[in-house]
Amino acid sequence: MIQQTTPRNARQSAIRIFAQEYSDANLPEEGSGEYDPSFIITKLGAKINRALVGGVIDRLERREGDNGPSYNGHLRDATGGTHRFNVAAFQPELHADIEELLHRFEAGDRFLMMVIGKARWFESDDGGIFTSFRAEEFCVVERETYVRWLVDTAAATLRRLDAQAASLESDLTPAGLEAAGVPKDLVDGMILARGHYGEFDAEIYRVGVLQGLQMAMNSSENFEAAPTESFDAQLTASPEPQQSTVMDGVPFTPTTSSEPDGNVDDVIKTAISIADQGQGVPYDSLVLAAVQAGFSRLVAEDAIDDLRDVKCEIIEPRFGFFQILE
Repeated sequence: MIQQTTPRNARQSAIRIFAQEYSDANLPEEGSGEYDPSFIITKLGAKINRALVGGVIDRLERREGDNGPSYNGHLRDATGGTHRFNVAAFQPELHADIEELLHRFEAGDRFLMMVIGKARWFESDDGGIFTSFRAEEFCVVERETYVRWLVDTAAATLRRLDAQAASLESDLTPAGLEAAGVPKDLVDGMILARGHYGEFDAEIYRVGVLQGLQMAMNSSENFEAAPTESFDAQLTASPEPQQSTVMDGVPFTPTTSSEPDGNVDDVIKTAISIADQGQGVPYDSLVLAAVQAGFSRLVAEDAIDDLRDVKCEIIEPRFGFFQILE
């Protein structure tokens, strides 16, 4: 008797995606069969089973376990966001290569990497979804290779942004979305994304595209340094009506005044003092507080760097989070 076997699905393509879009995603889709792929659905409708990601190595560590060592790493890409990846204990074929990179990292070397990874997620007790990748392949890359990835990823993100914008004016059906110009390969993901995330401001992803393209055009810059974007126009255009609110724990009142309100250093330190609950205050929240006080994004970024590196009045205990230096 011939035994019937369950056919395996074709291997999924590796999607190009920036860290901001992937880290914002919290909609997993489990495969129904043993060999059916699972996906993370992003706000822009990307269905991520495998992805090609790149950036500067920002963290790499080994963890010992009962089944052997595993490795966790962070890549910081042009958007300032972080791709988290893991090499598991059951992947011994990758251990020698990741150990070599770990030695370089621990010696203080910082380098550009690219990772092809399988989408993973963890659900916390309160229902939060945290995404990462299980590395399938990885390598250190030259500047030119990273620039090509930036351009390709920016183009892929713009394609999803255009599709998402087109979907807002159409019926949320396959026929309606295709008639509105949504590419066929994005239709399924767009229906799931629209149903789960609802309405949201996609401008942050357009800013990420600009950041990627700016870095690609300025390809002689030091990629291993922290990004210093200046997109004042995008962030300060079209002011909203004045109202008090809270962003990531930082109270602010939007202002349409062209004159800065007070000293930028004081604004940043006050924002940290008010919002810090022991874990630090996110970088973007400090920039936003300064922008809302009338300062440009570039001035805010320079002030944060100056307070941390020159005046030594604030510290960055973990990447992207700041506290007052007591």
